[in-house]
Amino acid sequence: MTRRFTVLLLAASALTVPTFALAQDAKPDALPAWDQLTPAQRELLIAPVRDRWNREPERRPQLMEFAKRWQTMPPPQRERARQGMRRWEGMTPEQREQARALFHAVRDMDKDARRAFMDKWRQMSPQQQADWVRAHPAPAHPPGE
Repeated sequence: MTRRFTVLLLAASALTVPTFALAQDAKPDALPAWDQLTPAQRELLIAPVRDRWNREPERRPQLMEFAKRWQTMPPPQRERARQGMRRWEGMTPEQREQARALFHAVRDMDKDARRAFMDKWRQMSPQQQADWVRAHPAPAHPPGE
């Protein structure tokens, strides 16, 4: 997975997380079409995107590109992105830092090298993993990522 795709997943979350909040207890086909939503429901969906858009003006071109790419994703890829975002949201700050460090370490590896690295990683104790992350931190990430 490339960093660009990871950032896409994060940006997509800004567009999809409110939908989950609205739809957690309802089936997708049970929810109304956009034109049938109340103004309050529309606001619930739009507010997080508007807030991020206003809070990070330097990232507006990137956010617009992510939104366009999201629209072209096939449904299975969108679902994988949503699952990844749910998993990310459930992580502690330490787990997120570990995920960033691992991603940074393996992102330029070929498939075989990545598999070998991850096999070694899984054999490490939690303390060894924490030590590795401290020794190999991910580069600083921009705000909002």
